[in-house]
Amino acid sequence: MSTAIADATDPVRTYLEHPSAPRLQLPALSCDSHVHVFGPVARFPYAADRRATPLEAPKEKLFALHRRMGIERCVIVQSIVHGTDNRVVEDAIAAGEGRYLGIALVEPDVPDAELQRLAQVGFRGVRFNFMRHIAHGANIDAVMRLAPRLAAVGMHLQVHFESELVHELSGPLQCSQVPVVIDHMGRVDATRGPDHADFQALLRLLDNPRFYVKVSGIDRIDAKAPPEARYQHGVVLARALVERFADRCVWGSDWPHPNHTHIPDDGVLVDRLAEIAPSPDLLEQLLVRNPAALYKFLTP
Repeated sequence: MSTAIADATDPVRTYLEHPSAPRLQLPALSCDSHVHVFGPVARFPYAADRRATPLEAPKEKLFALHRRMGIERCVIVQSIVHGTDNRVVEDAIAAGEGRYLGIALVEPDVPDAELQRLAQVGFRGVRFNFMRHIAHGANIDAVMRLAPRLAAVGMHLQVHFESELVHELSGPLQCSQVPVVIDHMGRVDATRGPDHADFQALLRLLDNPRFYVKVSGIDRIDAKAPPEARYQHGVVLARALVERFADRCVWGSDWPHPNHTHIPDDGVLVDRLAEIAPSPDLLEQLLVRNPAALYKFLTP
């Protein structure tokens, strides 16, 4: 997969500006649990060591997307594009009037005072990347040493890893003293099906009640499928997770879809939820009850 982020010459980038309106009506207080914001650069500069430069995707465009999709709550994940300067997410949280929370990027030796400050302004966890395309990836031992300090401020751990690393990281992660949220269904290759060793290892990890999974990225783990195929391989795995771990799945759009092979239509991604969580109760649990409990939203 290319590390480039979609630029202004990408003909499919129109979906960033004009996604289709979903047919599926979402329940009240539905939460998009995984998005990013980029810029504006004049206020929030990109990290000097970034490997790609994205189009600006500021909070105003995110808020407009959610109004169109019928989404009332959100968790914004700090991107490596902005590094460990979390101000861009902090600014969006402040503008979200309690409906927007965040996940920070920090160094494992981040001071306790900064963790406490982040928690007070609306960050609910910290994210670490174990990905080839990300330089200077996290060290699992250092991350595990941070976990007790996260517990002290009521934060959880979010991890993003290459699918094959599930076997290597499972042991250390099982020792976490805080809940662990796994990004994008462990980045498995959905075309290999539910019996593949990486997906089976993800299932075993989720047998631990401390673990949660984001059934985001059906378009990433099935990225070779043309849009008209509706990312069906990804849908199959997401539905299997929701049906088996109904109380520990959350969903995210991953807007504005950085480091991707294409820009998916967010209206299509929302409509696929009808297949991922095929009953009203499952849909409400995935989009409302689970994120409310995990992220501790304070406003109705």
